[in-house]
Amino acid sequence: MNPQWHDFLAAQGAVFEQDRLVHFGQPQQALLTASQGTIMADLSHLGLLQAEGADAVTFLQGQLTNDVRLLDGSNSHYAGYCNPKGRMLAMFLAFAHHDHLHLQLHGALKETVLKRLRMYVLRSKVVLTDVSDTVIRLGLAGSEATALLESIFGKAPQTPHAVLTLPEANLLRLPGPVPRYEIFCAPEQAPALWDQLKTAATPAGADAWEWLEIQAGTPDVTPATVEAFVPQMLNLDLLGGINFKKGCYTGQEIVARTHYLGKVKRRTVLAHIPGDARPLPGEPIYAADGPDPVGEIVRAAPAPNSGFDALIEVRGENLAADPLRWGDSTPLQLLPMPYAIES
Repeated sequence: MNPQWHDFLAAQGAVFEQDRLVHFGQPQQALLTASQGTIMADLSHLGLLQAEGADAVTFLQGQLTNDVRLLDGSNSHYAGYCNPKGRMLAMFLAFAHHDHLHLQLHGALKETVLKRLRMYVLRSKVVLTDVSDTVIRLGLAGSEATALLESIFGKAPQTPHAVLTLPEANLLRLPGPVPRYEIFCAPEQAPALWDQLKTAATPAGADAWEWLEIQAGTPDVTPATVEAFVPQMLNLDLLGGINFKKGCYTGQEIVARTHYLGKVKRRTVLAHIPGDARPLPGEPIYAADGPDPVGEIVRAAPAPNSGFDALIEVRGENLAADPLRWGDSTPLQLLPMPYAIES
């Protein structure tokens, strides 16, 4: 995390765990506000990579599941980064800004993903850098989020994945059942912007933002789930994160075969898990009476009232026929997804 930004947030009452802002003293109240009101959150726990140079678009076009050529500065999209077997190494939120491209991903993966991407640059005219500490990212979500942005900037992106480039900041609207935005700005502009947002939004930690991502049905790849999923298992096709007409990229043959030669047998769905023990990505999901795993946790966060909400990847046959459990005996309650799940 940017040191000056860390010090500013600490002075605001932020509590950190290894540079991850976990709360501002009332984590449960922040979760309730996330479900009913408007919150703001620091997103420094996410990684941000930058690609620039004459061959940046061509290079990334051969690496990612989505069509990088469609990013024109006014839009964003999700994209998968796969190994040759079509298994995901990372999931990106990608967008263009002026003469470069940004790739946002799980913060714990940024170093390994950056190193792997650089291995394939070879003679391409592309420079890949980690800009996680030089671009401040803020999350804003809730019923008053759009009006708040309009009061500060005069406008706000109106549709999911729309991007506005303004003198003071970049604004990106995320998909989901409630208005959610990311704000990208320079470190020197962030404190004043934070103070403006705080007039109508409640500061919250990473768990509140994670819960909102889960409610939006947005998956992720974490260190525990690297190479665990083909993109369709995480619904990346349903989220517009795969372009089946763009041409070759690493893992493309497996991803295309899954799409064209048969229905997807595993999907990611939303579930509630009661209890005080936190589910972790990669932990197995079982059928009610079966000894073998039928799926795994994708991402999980504390729920506003009690327990945890999670995205879980599960075999379709078990979704239709069996009650599911996590751990030895904890039953799962399946919840409606914000978008249709197709086989």
